[in-house]
Amino acid sequence: MAEPAQLAAAPGAPLSNRTLQYGSGPSGLICAYLFANERPGQALSLEEAVHWLAANPPGDPALGFIWLHFNLTDAAAQGWIRQYLAPPPEFFEALRDGSRSTRIEDAADQLVAVINDVAYEFSFEPSEIATLWLTANPRVALSARSHPLRSIDRLRQAVREGCGFASSVALLNHLLHDQGDVLVRIVRDATLQVDVIEDSLQLGQLQRKRADLGKLRRVLVRLQRLLAPEPGSLFRLLRQPPPWMAAADLDELRQATEEFSLVLRDLAALQERIKLLQEEVAAQVGEQTNRSVFTLTVVTVLALPINIIAGLLGMNVGGIPLAQEPHGFWVIVAIVASFTVVAGWLAFRRREPH
Repeated sequence: MAEPAQLAAAPGAPLSNRTLQYGSGPSGLICAYLFANERPGQALSLEEAVHWLAANPPGDPALGFIWLHFNLTDAAAQGWIRQYLAPPPEFFEALRDGSRSTRIEDAADQLVAVINDVAYEFSFEPSEIATLWLTANPRVALSARSHPLRSIDRLRQAVREGCGFASSVALLNHLLHDQGDVLVRIVRDATLQVDVIEDSLQLGQLQRKRADLGKLRRVLVRLQRLLAPEPGSLFRLLRQPPPWMAAADLDELRQATEEFSLVLRDLAALQERIKLLQEEVAAQVGEQTNRSVFTLTVVTVLALPINIIAGLLGMNVGGIPLAQEPHGFWVIVAIVASFTVVAGWLAFRRREPH
């Protein structure tokens, strides 16, 4: 189940030993964690997150940072974010923006990211590609989504298993690596499907393969269109990063950029392969259509003499030839057979190679 709810702990339990129930909580909070001194993330409630932000002013990296993950389908989520977190205006512009192209940019020394990901139960449907919005500064990493997504769920699972992060950028890098792993898995699954379809085509089993190839290609084209701007935006960020980003985080971000470029290259290669298979399917369908049309033409040509003579002899007028002859029927049969043989020879002669 995507982003499963966590069990609430007993009151008074230490933060490191409890998990909190999110998803149906106030303001659409799905999860909140405190990361300090590279220790595993400590679960926070919404009130504890507000208290930590008020009690720890910015400027001391030793205090760590908090990560808050929201569900935007809750009407109160954006209001709470605006009141207590005060992200840059570019974050809310990205929420309202109709464009879902992946990008990561510097907004007044804060990172604002629009990341496209696939639904948790992804079944190669174009509608199962959704967006995650994220902003990060030295104190807060804020992420928000409208639908359960696979990469962010992998990140939550890693935090629940004890993964710690030294900075909010390190958390973003982990998310980008998870996104790359998810995309690699999608490319592998799509490649397996294409292999099965290709084997079926070689056996002459078209069936629904055209529709399957079309659906796969639509999904891959949409993924590439949405993800293509990401390496470029990351390279621009690497050229002029915010001053608070550490060198180690920049190296990890550069590695994530290279991995993303390789995944996009694999997507483009798989799209080209699907395109060639679609052309092969179209060629096979064209050949089958030509054979069907030729068969229909031959049948029509062979039946033409019979229809013409039968029509002439079936007229109720005087002077019909051979009407009084005892062997007239067989004479007409011989004439029809002769014309049919000649018509068949003419039709099949055009099929012979020059």
